[in-house]
This record gives sequence, C-alpha cells and structure tokens, in this order.
Amino acid sequence: MPLPAVMVSCGSLEKPNIITIAWTGIVNSTPPMTYISVRPSRFTHAILTETGEFVINLPRARDARLVDYCGIYTGAKVNKFEKCGFHESESRKVGAPGIAECPISLECRVTEVKPLGSHDCFIAEIVAVTADEELFDASGKLHMERADLLAYAHGAYYTLGRQVGNFGFSA
Repeated sequence: MPLPAVMVSCGSLEKPNIITIAWTGIVNSTPPMTYISVRPSRFTHAILTETGEFVINLPRARDARLVDYCGIYTGAKVNKFEKCGFHESESRKVGAPGIAECPISLECRVTEVKPLGSHDCFIAEIVAVTADEELFDASGKLHMERADLLAYAHGAYYTLGRQVGNFGFSA
C-alpha cells in the first residue's frame, strides 16, 4: 500500500464497460507487461475473457467519487460511461475504448489468465500508451506529478504526496 486506483475499460465503443481496480501494476519491462486481478463473478470478467483486451486508465484525484462509483456498481445494470459523464476514446491498438477524461491510458492485450483463488490474474502486454500533452515539458519529458493521480490504501482514496527523491539518489 498504497495502490493505484485505476479504471479499467473493456468491451467496445458500442458497448463499453468500466471497472475500478486497485490490484494492478507493472510485472515486466521488456516487453512492457502489467496485470489486473478480477473476481470471476464480476460482469467485467466475462468481457475480458471473451475479448482478451482492456485499457488501464489512470484517473485524476478530482474524479475519486466517479472512480468509486465505477467500483461499486455493475456494468450489467448501468452504463458507467453515461452515468459518470465519461467519453469513450478510440484506442490505437486494441478494440476496448479508453476513457477520454483520464490523463494516461495503457492499452493492453491479455497473454495469460492465472486463477489464484478469489481472483483471476489477467497478465497482459502493454501495446500502446497515451498521455495528455500537458504532462510533457518542452523537451518531451513526462511529468507524472502534473497528472494529480489517485491512490488507494486500506479502503480510502488519496492523492500522492510530495517527492522525496529520485531513483539512484542514494548512490
């Protein structure tokens, strides 16, 4: 902890769905790979199993209420894009839509599903990444702190705090 609080979009532009996930992260650098863990009983699980694609959307802290909503209600009964006022964005390499309001999106293609007990782990290759232009400086460097991303820890949502160092600064 803390964990990222992300919205995973799946399905298609015509029939999109969103699920909030905190159990996600990077599992490999080359090729870039990630995972999400989803209970088999969830509506989204069947979509992921059928399509083998999803988009991990990193939301801004200001959208915490909407992120929470997408984690509480099932896409079997409500169109979360419509209910939350989100707009589907066309992905570059997968059929699943992104969420236009999220500053960073990772398009993913499932390579393996690993049943772990209460959840199935969908391991996926990251095939494309999009980020809002405002996150880059004039030299092209990505500034994640400009995104004001959301985090999750023990049942509560948080913003990220101040920077306390850089990788390798202890050497």
